[in-house]
Amino acid sequence: MGVEPENTLRSFTHAEQAGMDAVELDLHLSKDGALAVMHDAAVDRTTDGRGLIAEKTMAELRELDAGQGERVPVFEEVLDAIGSPLQAEIKDVAAARALAEVMLRRDLAGRVEVSSFHDEAVAEIAQLVPGVRTVLIASRWDGDVVDRAKAVGAATLALNIRRLTLEVVELAHAEGLKVIGWVVNTPDHLRLARALDLDGATTDHPEIRRASRFTA
Repeated sequence: MGVEPENTLRSFTHAEQAGMDAVELDLHLSKDGALAVMHDAAVDRTTDGRGLIAEKTMAELRELDAGQGERVPVFEEVLDAIGSPLQAEIKDVAAARALAEVMLRRDLAGRVEVSSFHDEAVAEIAQLVPGVRTVLIASRWDGDVVDRAKAVGAATLALNIRRLTLEVVELAHAEGLKVIGWVVNTPDHLRLARALDLDGATTDHPEIRRASRFTA
């Protein structure tokens, strides 16, 4: 998030209070199998620590400062702290099964939409959690991106707004897929999202919601 330490309870609360339609978070698996909420595979950029998430226990991760005194959240902590719908992005393919276990145990298919850059993670979560809504994300893609989404059962494509074209949007819509753009943080990108008739967009700045509907 652009206004609070990213992937922290503070940032999620800010997004919820700003009236976002949904809140997006990122998931990795810790050394002891917990669902750690963080964007990068390493803790270096967003905390005062060093090293890979996969090489640290959740207790060790919780000792790090994730910005302004915030701790690295566990996925279920976020679930309990905010009431908004969530979009959980699987950064680490190994996290898919752990996420499925939580979603089944807490009956979250209606509240949590699952996204990933990894086709195999989208396919796995769709198989493990009946009725879950899934999103295939891509930054760069070939002409088969719509077919890829259909093959893994995704209902939505999340595509880099800087490379998104009307042709791709129209093809996806023709196949019954929704399209959201990321990351829409500037007036130019906002105008482009509208011109392309996107179904939604993600943003790091919740205040942009005054102009349209977004997730953060």
